[in-house]
Amino acid sequence: MTDRRSTQRSPVERPPERLTAGHWGISEVMENGGRFSLRNWSKDPNPTQIGLDQMSEATEAMRVRRPSFRKGWLNRGAGNSGDQRGSEPFVEVPWDEANEIIAIELSRVIETHGNDAVYGGSYGWGSAGRFHHAQSQIHRFLSSIGGYVRSKDSYSYGAGSVILPHIVAPMDTLLDQHSDWSVLAENTDLFVAFGGLQIKNTQMTAGGVSRHNVLDAFKRMQSRGTRFINISPLRSGNGVEMEWLPIRPNTDVAMILALCYVILQTEAHDQDFLNTHCVGFESVREYLLGIFDGQPKDPAWACRITGVAAEYIDVLARELSTKRTMVNASWSLQRQRHGEQTYWAIVTLAAMLGQIGLPGGGFGVGYGTMNSVGSTNRRISGPRLPQGRNAVSAYIPVARIADMLLNPTKSFTYDGKVGTYPDIRLIYWAGGNPFHHHQDLNRFLKAWKLPETIIVHEQYWTATAKASDIVLPACIAAERDDLGFASREGYVMAMHRFKEPLADAKSDYDIFLGIAEKMGFGNAFGEGLDERGWLIRMYEDFRARVPSDVSLPPFDEFWRTGWIDLGRSPEPQVLLSNFRSDPASFPLPTPSGKVELSSDVVSNFNYADCPGRATWLEPEEWLGSTSTRLHPIHLVTHQPKRRLHSQLDHSCHSKEGKVAGREPILLNDHDAQQRNLRTGDLVRVYNARGECLAGVQVTEDVMPGVAIMATGAWFDPTDWTRPSLESHGNPNVLTMDQGTSALSQGCSALSCLVQVERYLDEVPPVRAFELPMIDSGD
Repeated sequence: MTDRRSTQRSPVERPPERLTAGHWGISEVMENGGRFSLRNWSKDPNPTQIGLDQMSEATEAMRVRRPSFRKGWLNRGAGNSGDQRGSEPFVEVPWDEANEIIAIELSRVIETHGNDAVYGGSYGWGSAGRFHHAQSQIHRFLSSIGGYVRSKDSYSYGAGSVILPHIVAPMDTLLDQHSDWSVLAENTDLFVAFGGLQIKNTQMTAGGVSRHNVLDAFKRMQSRGTRFINISPLRSGNGVEMEWLPIRPNTDVAMILALCYVILQTEAHDQDFLNTHCVGFESVREYLLGIFDGQPKDPAWACRITGVAAEYIDVLARELSTKRTMVNASWSLQRQRHGEQTYWAIVTLAAMLGQIGLPGGGFGVGYGTMNSVGSTNRRISGPRLPQGRNAVSAYIPVARIADMLLNPTKSFTYDGKVGTYPDIRLIYWAGGNPFHHHQDLNRFLKAWKLPETIIVHEQYWTATAKASDIVLPACIAAERDDLGFASREGYVMAMHRFKEPLADAKSDYDIFLGIAEKMGFGNAFGEGLDERGWLIRMYEDFRARVPSDVSLPPFDEFWRTGWIDLGRSPEPQVLLSNFRSDPASFPLPTPSGKVELSSDVVSNFNYADCPGRATWLEPEEWLGSTSTRLHPIHLVTHQPKRRLHSQLDHSCHSKEGKVAGREPILLNDHDAQQRNLRTGDLVRVYNARGECLAGVQVTEDVMPGVAIMATGAWFDPTDWTRPSLESHGNPNVLTMDQGTSALSQGCSALSCLVQVERYLDEVPPVRAFELPMIDSGD
């Protein structure tokens, strides 16, 4: 192992082509006159343009260059000026002094209030490398100094993560085992996509895409004759022909239940499969027939809720049972009030069809979300940094951070348990942007001002950085050595550093190590290793764990060659095929070992907003509610096409997608005409929670009564000290900050009603991409 105190960088032979990785893909590194640039990897059949301009001067202009302390915090001390976060200048401080101040502040909070007063925030994709993975680094650091309050689950599929283990299996297990695209191409006759199937979402994989293969998979399926049906308020832009069935947002459960009703009434359900592989169908049958509530869940009932013609629902239901059918639910469908019910309903439908575990049939909860889902590449657990033992047991569901900060000591429910929100005095954040991910940002900003101290590692001056007390400049991937790997992407690569860190930027590891040493925990955190030593340890551990038929060279040889192809899975993958063939020998990790179409466990939790079987529950905000009198447009927020979440929103590639300098809002021509709007107009989008500006795009690709906005525009309030107009088009000033249910407390962003009107007042400038004021500190 290499001693961390060694400052000499070992000379290594560079591979013939220099490669680096981002979550959006692998890039070739080019150099011209000392300036670096990136281009798409020649072996990627469908590369994305995201990230190629991150070496440009315009993108680097927003970098954090030196340790920066908010002037009010530095002068008046912790806890005295949180209301000024976002509006005060910063003072740059040398690293040694910065480390000393931070070490003293962490020690003060821990000694005075305990480690459960420290929240370790690292929600977001961070960087692609496995050693310089910000979430692993911050968790290891905080564990080494006594522990921290952690978060559970994700904004992406928090409801799914909690409900699916009660029904069939953990969400991450299912995503890793989805039937691969080659199986679908050979066997699937009908692919029904609830929530759509957007190719733009598959530009990414956490850790880094190797080859973008999903578009080619769609085309292979279509050439074989697979029929795609997109059930969504938005027409899918995925490069293949899809039938579009517009549906009111948040109503998919009602349509799925009506499909189940028709299948039941026509006796097309697979009773043998329901008897041998499932439990709880009798409760489902009685609910579908209306025995409990007097309302049969028939197509006419569903039509009134969804806006989908009853005749279409009836015809589709009859077709599902006569073809090899894959029913897929997007992640977006569980990011709404009662989002757990969508996944329960989709599994119920697949179980009644009896096709779970058959090639090309069954259900999916992730097709069209990431490039890796459905990949034919091997499933291998990759290199990982040990995060240590967290001595603090307190946690929160990740989407409940504002509740925690606003309501310390208040109780919350989660998966049958009751927890208590801790009293957080210090937030330490690395590798994410809560002013992108969280909902109701005016409420969140109020909560963000309450802790005594907020410390952030950032590469760029995002809203999170501007609204913090201490901002530490972190390296980008180009400025570090790392290991590139992503599950089911089929490779491990040497991510060689190819440029020097900008100004005083350091890796997260070096930042944490410097603070840990000041606190007397340097060895506990670093174990005497430098970056190279950790890369060797992680790689050799990975090498020892890979399957016996995968041969990996020693580290030095790997580092010279730079790339290892891990190959494809030895056998085609079919989700739950073993369980189908022999449920006794391959039981599911549920209480019964079978698919639980109704769950005694969930039922006994007695949650009114999450009963023990798939149920239609009316959300507070949808197009059938009385709230439409004031806010008649249902706002659907989805992932952007030109960036990953909010990453690189300041890049030229992302800016080129703006309208009137703001994030676009897609409106149907009918809704635009009612408001006398045209493409390019500037509008105010608002509800009781907030307001933002957006640029209009009129299109027939969105159904009437619905607006579409991408998330990720850097938060840009006109006034940081109070709720104000957000000028850049961040839709999370509008979305609901309420848990999906008492079960999972997931994100409910897609239950959101708004009004849209032409903006006639003086137009505020977009300041999201302006640097903060740096003061001399006098």
